[in-house]
Amino acid sequence: MYRPEWTWIAEHDGQVVGRALWWGPKGSLYPAALDCLDVDPAVGDRAAVAAALIRAALAGFPEPVQYQIKVTGGWRDDPATSAAVEWRRAAALAAGLTREVERLQFEWAPADGVPPAAGRLRFTEASDEEFLAVFRRIAEGSLDAQTRANLAAKGVDATAREEMDFYLRAPGKREWWRIAYTREGEVAGMAIPSATQYNVNVGYLGVVPEFRGRGYVDEVLAEITRLHATNGESRITATTDMGNAPMAAAFGRAGYRNTGIRINLSNDVQP
Repeated sequence: MYRPEWTWIAEHDGQVVGRALWWGPKGSLYPAALDCLDVDPAVGDRAAVAAALIRAALAGFPEPVQYQIKVTGGWRDDPATSAAVEWRRAAALAAGLTREVERLQFEWAPADGVPPAAGRLRFTEASDEEFLAVFRRIAEGSLDAQTRANLAAKGVDATAREEMDFYLRAPGKREWWRIAYTREGEVAGMAIPSATQYNVNVGYLGVVPEFRGRGYVDEVLAEITRLHATNGESRITATTDMGNAPMAAAFGRAGYRNTGIRINLSNDVQP
């Protein structure tokens, strides 16, 4: 997932003074994210050197990329952490990674309890076309910053297709996916348990606009949690935007614990 051609260094008088390590999925033509950004404090203006490193890499990347800075809650109140974030953040912004979103990280373990099935929804497998239709419906009115940006730049059809393709390529199994139906047989939402190279995660979930505000999100999240728990998983991770208060609250009700924050900095979505 790391390659020499995705690794950039800064040199001064023959000495390495900075590095930018980019990461991408196996088989990818281009990296997906900047994973590590370090500059020797002795250079003085660390942000300027870091920005030059990012610009050099971006010149060869035709696809959107992002930089994730991982911090703990309350990081702004810690001077050392705040300083470490700020020069990296300044470098990313100067290099063109100007879309900024903070995302809450969550984690579940068996000791947190497996949520029971409430019985108001039933979950079934479905075809790709059926899932694509639900992706389109859930995108409407979404509080997710990336989805909203994609909708504005590309429209609902392209946004839905890209989101679905992302999860089809993810290490999670396609047979885990479920569409949620009400007792009357209407589509209420969907649950897409997924995984990374390292562990299983919540993946994607949502409720269609006409059924929001009824507590169905709790049942959809519970379905994902139960599936992973049934498979014997000892750790489930999840993320949501800081601004998506309803989803953050749902994770709390389901026993997920907040373990940190990711500051996501990305460049413009390509049309």
